[in-house]
Amino acid sequence: MAGRGLRRALLEASPLMSLPLIALFIAAFAFGTTEFVIAGILPEVADGLGTSIPTAGILISGYAIGIAVGGPLLTVLTGRVSRKSLLIGLAVAFCAGQVACALAPDFASMLLVRVAVAMAHGTFFGVAMVVAVGLVREEQRGMAVAFVLAGLTVSNVVGVPAGTAIGNLFGWRATFWTMFWLGIAATIAMIALVPRTGAAASPPGLMREIRVFGRQQVWTSLILMMMLMIGQFVPFTYIAPMLREETRLSAELVPLALLLNGAGATAGVFVGGRLAGRKPMPAMISLMALQSAVLAIFHAVIPYALPVMAVIAVWGCINFAIGTLIQTRILVWSADAPNLASSMIPAGFNIGIALAAFVGGVLLSAGFGYRSLPVLGVFAMALATGIAALSAASERRSGARPPLGATADP
Repeated sequence: MAGRGLRRALLEASPLMSLPLIALFIAAFAFGTTEFVIAGILPEVADGLGTSIPTAGILISGYAIGIAVGGPLLTVLTGRVSRKSLLIGLAVAFCAGQVACALAPDFASMLLVRVAVAMAHGTFFGVAMVVAVGLVREEQRGMAVAFVLAGLTVSNVVGVPAGTAIGNLFGWRATFWTMFWLGIAATIAMIALVPRTGAAASPPGLMREIRVFGRQQVWTSLILMMMLMIGQFVPFTYIAPMLREETRLSAELVPLALLLNGAGATAGVFVGGRLAGRKPMPAMISLMALQSAVLAIFHAVIPYALPVMAVIAVWGCINFAIGTLIQTRILVWSADAPNLASSMIPAGFNIGIALAAFVGGVLLSAGFGYRSLPVLGVFAMALATGIAALSAASERRSGARPPLGATADP
């Protein structure tokens, strides 16, 4: 009884003090690290599996496809499983996947395992965010989403460099053994700390889940997500060669730029989370317009090292603040049938990342140069500003309210 009272007091005090959210953060950190750390040890993995670096790069794109396609599918298939049991099962699958990666004898088996882990990844983030918003009061939902997302951003700032260093010192297989123990810690934390929220004893059904996408607040949010990815990942995919060729940064200073971007992103998820509990749509519209201006400044100051470093940090902050607002809006407006919609959040982000990388490659192949990449983001975020403004105006005119008593202030 005392333990329940303590947990209730923590939940009521602040979502940042919630022990269940800390458990979800650890798991998000683990999934985020294993997704991105492969880039840091890719040459070693390629050599160890007897393949070329370009072929080994499929381990990255295959993971993204696993999230985008397998995540929503697995979410639908597990709709009747209790949320806590599902989260624990996904963490166990994560652990098994890290062991399999560490022992992988060849490229094909490594790819199959990575895709399987990616399916668990896509399902985890959708379910975790639904559970997170259910743990807190309505006005704290944005901060709950931000706390889960912080695990992803912190994984890029801390987990990926640490995993890369471990791989360089002890071999790439040691990186996956480390991920295994991190997964064990996340599993134990969720067993001990996450309350047994309901299963879907009476799940809404696939057709009701699909009908949620007919709400303009949901489908416009997915469009805004794609625009955000263009503004974010068209430049970010090629940020290292951009900084080396256009800004003339040394190779040693590029990681500092990435660290500043990651620190800004981590701050941004909490900025977005706080704004989501107040007036989310005015905040989203304002931040999108601001981001269009920031990307224009990015283009202008690329030749100058100190200004471009500052812009990269601000750019990362605003990116993730907007992303948190978009995700919170999807969760709020799909609260009566959240499973499929929530799984489309990580799926949509990964589709957007792949699309942004492709579009950026097309621009570079056409001879526009690295400095042109932020310009596309200027137009993408300006378009997103207009779409968000029209969506908010339509919501006000219709007088529509979110399901199940959730709140969304347009």
